[in-house]
Amino acid sequence: MFVNELQRWWRQRLLRKHGIPLPLWKHCLAQVAVLSRLGENERQRLWELASFFLRDKRINGAQGLTVTDEMRVLIAAQACLLILNLDLDYFSGWREVIVYPDSFIVEHEAHDEDGIVHEIHQVQEGEAWEHGPVILSWADAKPANDAYNVILHEFAHKLDMLNGEANGMPPLHPDMSRASWTEAFTRAYDDLEWQLEHHHASAIDPYAAENPAEFFAVVSETFFEVPHELHAAYPEVYAQLALFYRQDPLHHVTIPSPSTGEG
Repeated sequence: MFVNELQRWWRQRLLRKHGIPLPLWKHCLAQVAVLSRLGENERQRLWELASFFLRDKRINGAQGLTVTDEMRVLIAAQACLLILNLDLDYFSGWREVIVYPDSFIVEHEAHDEDGIVHEIHQVQEGEAWEHGPVILSWADAKPANDAYNVILHEFAHKLDMLNGEANGMPPLHPDMSRASWTEAFTRAYDDLEWQLEHHHASAIDPYAAENPAEFFAVVSETFFEVPHELHAAYPEVYAQLALFYRQDPLHHVTIPSPSTGEG
């Protein structure tokens, strides 16, 4: 009991020093539909998480971009939505978010069928590095009125990387079934590929068919931004994400963690 009280006291002390100013917080939440839908208790938890996130992480501009306090709060709030009912430790092991003014070019090396190495130049709106920074294009990350959310997308990759290279299988909680996750995601991924091959309209961004890692990131975006669309298209995937994120945005329900804890 004494230890818990001491932890609460220390937490409140840090929040008094590092807490996001409430006028700025309310201003930022009002700009993002997925955040404005949260209840009062959820907003309070998110404020605490985002405040600690900004205490621990550096958010730096690239190519001369000046990162304002408003930009920092918008990034932190949306990133922490993913871990609202988890823990800030899910974003441990790295320190920086880099923000470009617009899309940026990334260079990669790729081997062709003959083993020849080619330099690939790709235009990116965001990128997440294992044990490294999250990189965002502000032109794509700033608040918009569509289901696309590069912040949720790239920070979902960070969760996927907690147990190694991103592969669409983040570390599941002890009460979750790896087999159930694999079955739900494999069926949905195969269905998406079939729809695209036959030129059918897809309920989710076709970019999800790039690979299982991108599928996880895209369906995570959809889960929070337009949960009814994901639930209608792939209810089993929705159910697995609700268990993983401990949230049910379709019904604005928090799913309590089991007494065994989280993995």
